[in-house]
Amino acid sequence: MKLKYFIPAFIALIGAVLVSCSDEDTMTLLNEIQVSRSYVPINIDGGEATIDINTTDSWNIDPAQVPEWLTISPLNGGAGERKITFSAPAAVDGRSADLVIECAGRQQHIKVIQGLATVQDATCADVIAGPDSKTYRVTGTVTRIENTVYGNWWLVDETGEIYIYGTLDKQGKTKNFLSLGLEEGDIVTVEGPKTTYGTKIELVDVTVLKIVKSLIKVESYDPEDATIPLEGGDCTINLSCKGNGVTVEIPEEDKSWLSMTKITGGSNPIVTFRATENKGGDRSSVVTFKTSNGSQESAVTATIYQTGAIVAVNCTEFLEAQEGDTQYRITAVIQKVANTQYGNVYLRDWTDELVYVYGIGAKGDFEALGLKEGDIVTLVGKRSSYNGSPQMKGAQYETHIPVTDISIGEFLTKPDDKTVYYRLTGQITDIDNPLYGNLTLADATGSVYVYGCYPGYGATGDNRLNWLSTAGIELEDNLTMIGYKSTYNGKIELCGGIYFSHSKFEE
Repeated sequence: MKLKYFIPAFIALIGAVLVSCSDEDTMTLLNEIQVSRSYVPINIDGGEATIDINTTDSWNIDPAQVPEWLTISPLNGGAGERKITFSAPAAVDGRSADLVIECAGRQQHIKVIQGLATVQDATCADVIAGPDSKTYRVTGTVTRIENTVYGNWWLVDETGEIYIYGTLDKQGKTKNFLSLGLEEGDIVTVEGPKTTYGTKIELVDVTVLKIVKSLIKVESYDPEDATIPLEGGDCTINLSCKGNGVTVEIPEEDKSWLSMTKITGGSNPIVTFRATENKGGDRSSVVTFKTSNGSQESAVTATIYQTGAIVAVNCTEFLEAQEGDTQYRITAVIQKVANTQYGNVYLRDWTDELVYVYGIGAKGDFEALGLKEGDIVTLVGKRSSYNGSPQMKGAQYETHIPVTDISIGEFLTKPDDKTVYYRLTGQITDIDNPLYGNLTLADATGSVYVYGCYPGYGATGDNRLNWLSTAGIELEDNLTMIGYKSTYNGKIELCGGIYFSHSKFEE
C-alpha cells in the first residue's frame, strides 16, 4: 500500500482503538447536542456499538444519510438523555459512513467505521456491482469530457463504463480540472467513492493517481462543428498519432448512412467520412480511432452529426420517441409553469398526455417572450429523459398564440376575431350536443354558448368527438376553455373550443 493511503487508514484505526478502549469518554462539544463519542467503531465481523446523546431540544438523523449496510436506532428523539445504537452485518471490506445529528439548528458529525477502509484495484464492472459509499481504484480510458470546470467525464475499460462526477486537482481541490491536462484517450488511474444517481453509476470527486497520455488525438474538424448537411456530404477529421498506423471503426448501426472514403498522412492522419442524404431527423455517429506502439494501445472517439428534418409530433408521439439527436416540433397548450426563469413547463395537447419541457431557450427568455400558463406554444427540441422520465430538454421557441384570461361578461364585449384567444371558466348550465361538446357556460358576469368542446389543441376529425363523455364532464361541472369569439345568427359563441381543465360540481 502506498504511504498516502496507509496514513489515513492508520489514523482511522488508532481513532477506533482509542474510542473502543475508553468506557468513560467525556461528552463533546456543543451545548445543544452532546455525544459520548463522535467516532463509532463496529467489528468487521458484524455487531453493534452504542453512544450516549444529551440534547436540549428534539433531534434527528436524516434517513437519506444512512447507507443500506448500517442500521441506526432510534433516528430521532426529544430533549434529554438517551442512547443511540449503530449495528451492521459482517463485511468483507472495511467501510465507513459520515452522519449528521441535527438539533436546534446545530449539527454534530458522527463517523461510523467498520473495519479498515482499504482501497483495492477494481474494474468498471466491479464498481457497477459493488455497494455505494465504498472507495474504488479504477484504471480506464477517458471518454466524453462533459464539464471542464468540475471534471465530469466517462471512464471506460474492457468491462464497462462509469461516470466520474468531479475530479480533484493535485492539491485535492475542486473546480480545477484543466490543470491536470487530461484529454480524451488518456489512460488514467483514479480513486474515489461510489454513488448511484438514478440509474447512473458514479465515482465522486476522484483523485487522479496516474496518467498515461494517449498516442492519438483529434486535432480539428472540417466543418468545425462536424455537422454534415441534410442533403449529405463529407466531414474531415485531422488527427495526431504517435503510434503505428490508425484503424477506424464506425458503429455497425450507422454504416447504412456513414462511410469512410479516405485516410491520408503518417503522424498526422486525415480521415474523411461521407454521409448519404438524410430523409429523417437529426442523427449522429460516434466513430473510434485506434493506434498502438507495441506496448501501449490508445483510442479516441469523435462524433459526426448530420442535420435532419424536424419531425412534427403530438405529445404522445413525442413521449414514445427514442432518445437521440432527432429534432421534434410540438404545438400544445402550456398546462403548468414549473419555473419562470428557465421556462420549465408542462405541455398538453388533444392526446391528453403531458410533456415536461426542461427549459425554453436561455435563462430569462421565457419571461421576455411573455409566455404564461394557457398560451399555445410551438417548440422544437430533442427527446431526452431524467431519471427515466421523458422530457424535452433545451427547447427552442418558434412561435406562440397568447391566451388572455377573461370573465364571460368581458368576453361578450370583445370583437369577433379568429386570431385572438381567451381562456374563461364557467359552470355548464346546458349541454346541447354531447357528441361535439356544444354547451353553455355561465359565471357571475354572464353566459356564453360554446360551439364544440374538443380534447385539446390539434384535435381533428373523429378525435374531436365525445370528449365530454371521455373526460367525465357533466352538467353543472366547472369547465375552463380556450377559444376565440365569433357570432352566428346573432348568437355570441366561443369557437375553436380547446379544453383546459374541469372540476366536479359540489353542492
